[in-house]
Amino acid sequence: MRVLVTGGAGFIGSHIVTTLRLRGHDPLVLDLVPPDEGEFVRADVRDPEAVRAALRGADAVCHQAAMVGLGKDFADAPAYVSHNDLGTAVLLAAMAESGVRNLVLAGSMVVYGEGRYECPRHGVVRPGPRRVADLAAGRFEPRCPVCDSELAPGLVGEDAPTDPRNVYATTKLAQEHLAASWARCVDGRAVSLRYHNVYGPGMPRDTPYAGVASFFRSSLARGEAPQVYEDGGQRRDFVEVRDVAEANALALEASTPTGACTPYNTGSGTPHTVGEMATALAEAHGGPLPVVTGEFRLGDVRHITADSRRLRTDLGWRPQVDFTAGMTDFAHAAQRPAASAPPASQARGSGGGAPDS
Repeated sequence: MRVLVTGGAGFIGSHIVTTLRLRGHDPLVLDLVPPDEGEFVRADVRDPEAVRAALRGADAVCHQAAMVGLGKDFADAPAYVSHNDLGTAVLLAAMAESGVRNLVLAGSMVVYGEGRYECPRHGVVRPGPRRVADLAAGRFEPRCPVCDSELAPGLVGEDAPTDPRNVYATTKLAQEHLAASWARCVDGRAVSLRYHNVYGPGMPRDTPYAGVASFFRSSLARGEAPQVYEDGGQRRDFVEVRDVAEANALALEASTPTGACTPYNTGSGTPHTVGEMATALAEAHGGPLPVVTGEFRLGDVRHITADSRRLRTDLGWRPQVDFTAGMTDFAHAAQRPAASAPPASQARGSGGGAPDS
């Protein structure tokens, strides 16, 4: 299969390209920077002519190009919308024109906002955004919106309501809506892999446009203690990048429904707190140990962890790298230098990793 990989020189994209080659496919990278090897088109995904040219002969598209992370402040909003939503619209319009009908999109768990919570009195509830006054006072846990009781966090399924809480999350949800509209219009096949906190070799270093694992690894490389926000009790699902690359390959090869954008949570299935991750990474690196700061960032959510059973059942995906082995490897793996500006190839990251710490 000839696969156009947008953002294929980025963190996750480069691993996808390697995995596609190993599975016998023919990837073509479209990016603003050259990959380490392989066929390459230097272009911005927002350039219609360049995208149309790159699609010639393609059978499918793996769309990883995006601006990731929580960013610095709301002044980043136009750049996020331009890279993520305009870029996706340009790509999908070119696919509609060229006849390419198979798309795998780098989605994100951030579209859910806060995760799944259960109140002992009111069952499953959806807390609103946390109040600044509570965060400033160190009250980080969301409370029941009905009775103010403590809540128990759980796993989020793909049928959970979406509720993006920051600009990046909003653009990722818009990408899914655009992909669904494209699929209906052209009877195409679209899959959104809602990445959880992706980490691993090749994460960018020293940049605000990356996930929490990258922040911590960058600090350790400088000999500094990772700075853990809030109390470190935020629950996340950390999934290794090579497992995410395998999920992309399986999604490209699968016979998913046409005329729709099918979402799949893409996580390890084993939640850990941010504090646990920071400690595991620091210990594997040889220190220094993390420092819990009590600081917070607006737009972060408290707990968000995946139920990835649909991906396992439908596509037969199984993560191969467990938390301890993955963090040990990442503690000594090379990181790539950050670009001077957040490029469209810097795909998740999050979330790529997730945009929180």
